[in-house]
Amino acid sequence: MMRFWIAGLALAASLGAAQAQLDLSGAVPPTRPGATVGATPVEPVVPPKATAEARKPDKPDKNAVDFSVSLASAVGQPLKLNGRDGEMTLWGRDRALKIAKLTLAGEVISDPTQKCRIDIVGDQPIEAKSLGRPDGLARYEAEIPVCTFTFDVVEGAALVPAQNAACVFKAADCRASPGGLWGPDAASLADEAKAIAQARAHADDAATRLLKTLAARLKGKPEADDVERDEADLVTRGQEICRDYDKESDHGFCASRMAQMRAAWLKARVDKLTHETKTPD
Repeated sequence: MMRFWIAGLALAASLGAAQAQLDLSGAVPPTRPGATVGATPVEPVVPPKATAEARKPDKPDKNAVDFSVSLASAVGQPLKLNGRDGEMTLWGRDRALKIAKLTLAGEVISDPTQKCRIDIVGDQPIEAKSLGRPDGLARYEAEIPVCTFTFDVVEGAALVPAQNAACVFKAADCRASPGGLWGPDAASLADEAKAIAQARAHADDAATRLLKTLAARLKGKPEADDVERDEADLVTRGQEICRDYDKESDHGFCASRMAQMRAAWLKARVDKLTHETKTPD
């Protein structure tokens, strides 16, 4: 904490007060509304109507949908790729996020029938560079030699998009890919099915209302077809990701997080339209 020491504060205050008394020595005392000075009546001062109206708070938008994902829910938790392999642990918050632990499970390059593990984080955690929220979720980039990847944070998990090719660690004779949903160990989700279903229902409800809002605002515009196509692709991609999550049919964790991703994506599009409407070119 920065501290500011101001020398002579008491002296400056006393001098300022004395100066104020000198400046006000010839001033006319304040009068009550309706009182008179000599023969001239003094009318009460009425604040301008515009000023009073400006103080009124903006009316809330009845059609607004409040949907957000907590970044803190994924911090400090041991996350496993597809609820089964490796480990990723996040620390920090917002723009100061770090990967404190990252272990990838893969296959031996010289003998693909054999499994291998790579511990990537050494003495220092990996910096996770903030990329903002381009699709509604907080997005980060982990710059790792031969294995740089991005990830979005959903509730209690991190989503890494599918990689074009596996990361190759020649010195360790191992190749692995971080692509998929990093979430809780599937075995720990057995008793969470009800809460997971509720989270999905909340996200699906938000997505339904956001879709209606988008359809109304884009009615008759070519952008409506783009949103419809992109949203359908998002649903398909989510289904593909969840096929690999361990015991998904028992708990539905992955599906609930893909529903959150979809709702966040739609919310970002609605917010963008709202911003463009308020600030036209």
